[in-house]
Amino acid sequence: MTAPDPVRAGKALNGAAAAILLLEGIAVLFVPRGIAQTGPGLTGARLTFLIALAVLLILASGLQRKPRGLLTGTVLQVPLLLTGLLGSAMWLVGGIFVLIWLYLLQIRKELLGSPFGPPPEAGPAVPPVRDDAGPDAPPAPAG
Repeated sequence: MTAPDPVRAGKALNGAAAAILLLEGIAVLFVPRGIAQTGPGLTGARLTFLIALAVLLILASGLQRKPRGLLTGTVLQVPLLLTGLLGSAMWLVGGIFVLIWLYLLQIRKELLGSPFGPPPEAGPAVPPVRDDAGPDAPPAPAG
């Protein structure tokens, strides 16, 4: 199945991808609070990793209009899921976000034909040619 208006569908799916990445970035910012009270606690390296990941996710949400935006977002799903190593609840949260991301890619593949390609460009607006003249119609005047 393809979208009736692929340009519009591509823009909508890019907007959805940007929203998912933004929510992921916000969710990662909540992780330091959770890991500060467990195990070795919140070390400088862990905090740096989490803040850097959150910033990258938020910046990647702004890249969704670019051709490589979806690829960047897909690559960032791996470290998002690996935040589960820091706090066990992030296995669940990260896993849910990764499943949502994969679902978005699947919808994009169904509607646009490719999960990573840029959305199709709008062609020039050409009005349809009407051929009202049937076999019995008089010839068109010359001129």
